[in-house]
Amino acid sequence: MKTYIPNTDNVKPLGRTCFVEDTLWMAFSGTGAAFTFRGTKAVVNLLGDNTAVPVESIAKTVKQENARQDVQPETNTTAHQDTASQSEGEDVQTRIAIYVNGKRIVDDMMNAPKKEYLVFESEQAVDCLVEVVKLSETAMSTVGIQSIAVEAEDGIHPAPDKAHYVEIIGDSITCGYGVDDECAEHHFSTKTEDVTRGYAWRTAKALDVDYSLVCISGYGLVSGYVGEGEPKKPEQTLQQYYDRLGFSYGEYLGRKAAETKWDFVPQPELVVINLGTNDDSYALDHPERQEEYRLAYIAFLKLVRSKNPGAKILCTLGIMGDRLFPFIEKAVEAYSGETGDTNVCTMRFTPQLLEDGYVADYHPTEITHVKAAEKLTSEIKMIMGW
Repeated sequence: MKTYIPNTDNVKPLGRTCFVEDTLWMAFSGTGAAFTFRGTKAVVNLLGDNTAVPVESIAKTVKQENARQDVQPETNTTAHQDTASQSEGEDVQTRIAIYVNGKRIVDDMMNAPKKEYLVFESEQAVDCLVEVVKLSETAMSTVGIQSIAVEAEDGIHPAPDKAHYVEIIGDSITCGYGVDDECAEHHFSTKTEDVTRGYAWRTAKALDVDYSLVCISGYGLVSGYVGEGEPKKPEQTLQQYYDRLGFSYGEYLGRKAAETKWDFVPQPELVVINLGTNDDSYALDHPERQEEYRLAYIAFLKLVRSKNPGAKILCTLGIMGDRLFPFIEKAVEAYSGETGDTNVCTMRFTPQLLEDGYVADYHPTEITHVKAAEKLTSEIKMIMGW
């Protein structure tokens, strides 16, 4: 077998990734790498961050970080507990998937500093597409692809690019929060996050496009999720990490994801924004807080446009409640009027239905995600002509 260190000559990065010390690091949900080969065997070696240690060690680390900053999920119920305090040990470690020719071969938690996966073996040479995908979100942990070993006729090659590239910005809904936990009263765990069952991933697959997902559970534009009577949490706003590799309590090779700037290459043709569910927990029906959200949205549109000058921007909200959607419409109207930028539009999601059920912390079920993906896919095809 021949071993390859991942780089752009032999793998295609998925989403925002970073090559550090001969390892491809992944932070945001859905990040990873894809490569092809024709051969008889493939082994993928992964490297964990400082969360990939025994439970008793990571619990101490998370509690220390929790004292500085919380991460909380968006939810429409008071039956909620703080995410970071609940997420100890294995509940914050990275969940990873590896696919071969579209079939999930590996679904595992990164609970050791290094892991080796035999992902393919055959007596005869076969054409293979291998995709390594981070299923869990950025906030808790990161993971790296350290090496790839294959028995192949011509080594490994980057998977081909798709015809189009889309970025989707969101929160826990976009992350696929709790989609594998069908008890609404349960709380956050990376073990039950699966971005591939969420609306954003499903939309990218339905459109057959390359993608970048920028999402953090509990985050908004004015405030992170707040429970009844809690003060605003301006430290939990996504815009401060929009130009970064990600945001994580975990550290890889002594680094944090937020320390690495993103270069916005490649440029998306479309940026979808789905932020406001957590802001709504703060704004509620207070006019001055809703106005604060509107102004923050205008500022965020300017930031997104500055980084993606040629992209169409689609502003959405509603899967877990659409109370703030009218203020998104007002923000878009004001932004376009001020800047002359009319390459921005809106779409209201249909709120989740009781009969479709709920998963952890009353988040959307896969049924709801499927419906949302169908609506978003249809809208994108219409506005982009794809």
